[in-house]
Amino acid sequence: MSHAPIATNEKRLTAARPAAVPRQPAARRVFGELEHSGDVFRHLGPNWYASIMGTGILANAAALLPVHTAALHAFALGVWVLAATLLVGLTLATAVHWLLHTETARGHHRDPAMAPFYGAPPMAMLTVGAGALLVGREVIGLPAAVTVDEILWTLGTLTGLASTILIPYLMFTDLDLEPKDTLGTWLMPIVPPMVSAATGAGLIAHLPAGQDRLALLVACYGMFGISLLASLIVIVLLWGRLTYRGIGPARTVPTLWLVLGPLGQSITAVGLLSTAAHTVMREPYSTAMQAATVLYGIPVWGFAIVWLLLAATITLRTARRHLPFSLTWWSFTFPVGTVVTGTSQLALHTHANFLTWASVSLYALLVGAWLTVATRTAHGSLRGRLFLPAPTPALLSVPAAGS
Repeated sequence: MSHAPIATNEKRLTAARPAAVPRQPAARRVFGELEHSGDVFRHLGPNWYASIMGTGILANAAALLPVHTAALHAFALGVWVLAATLLVGLTLATAVHWLLHTETARGHHRDPAMAPFYGAPPMAMLTVGAGALLVGREVIGLPAAVTVDEILWTLGTLTGLASTILIPYLMFTDLDLEPKDTLGTWLMPIVPPMVSAATGAGLIAHLPAGQDRLALLVACYGMFGISLLASLIVIVLLWGRLTYRGIGPARTVPTLWLVLGPLGQSITAVGLLSTAAHTVMREPYSTAMQAATVLYGIPVWGFAIVWLLLAATITLRTARRHLPFSLTWWSFTFPVGTVVTGTSQLALHTHANFLTWASVSLYALLVGAWLTVATRTAHGSLRGRLFLPAPTPALLSVPAAGS
């Protein structure tokens, strides 16, 4: 029997079918790794605000450097505009997250890995607000810059104090943590008051002379103490965990850089507050506050540099094996930025040339880190990978390879 008619019919059917359109590889499509593009809001957490912190500090650190150029100032202004835009955009996206995925949003504070990042939104607001006064004033004018800073400082301070109390309370009562779980992220909810202390110094001169300035100065020094003492406790716990338990999984290594945050920010705070104290406090207190900048700042700066070198060595060691990218890489930016601002304050108060060069060198390191992390974040965001749920197993249950 001849099969020609069948073959002919098959050819006709094949010809009648529309040509299959080759599907674009997921990795090349925007949000290609997400099942639906709307899933960008599904797992959005407070950890995303670390990107605003890291971007905003780039502008603020440039403005506080002991050396100034027109190009550096223009760069700082552009970066501040970017940080302010990100703050508005991410806040709107977070509102959508809460509206569409309420149960997920309500669960963030019960996640031991996510809960500490509730300190990030306050610090993002404080950083952008300070930038408005330092560099944004040339775009929006001084009165508007003061208003923006006052609003963001107030919101950032109130939410920062809330995170300083509520997140440790949850850690003490509900999160069932063990010594092996100690991470640098435990500093996130308790550092905001230190950022309030440093950024509040710039607002003192814009308040009426007398009791208003005095109240803000005293409040800033009080918040300096809150954050400093709490941070020292966590740093001791982290040092002990590293000593007895080892480095841990590679994905937690970037969080070691967070220790630089309270160290550098505390030096910045005492420097800026001592300068503001001359318009508020009488002698001998104003002079004593100036002296405290050097007497406190230099020893702490020395420890910060040692920790920076330790963290850098551990990070390079881990990167040679494998250092997976995640949003924790933003730990390479804001903490380093605080060391830049702290070094700049010491250079201005001591007139030591080596500190001036150190601040410029550290700023170059900050720029390099920001460019790297921002590029990787943009790439991961466009592919959708960074919007996928983060791994939830115990962070330190598996030792890092080779550690």
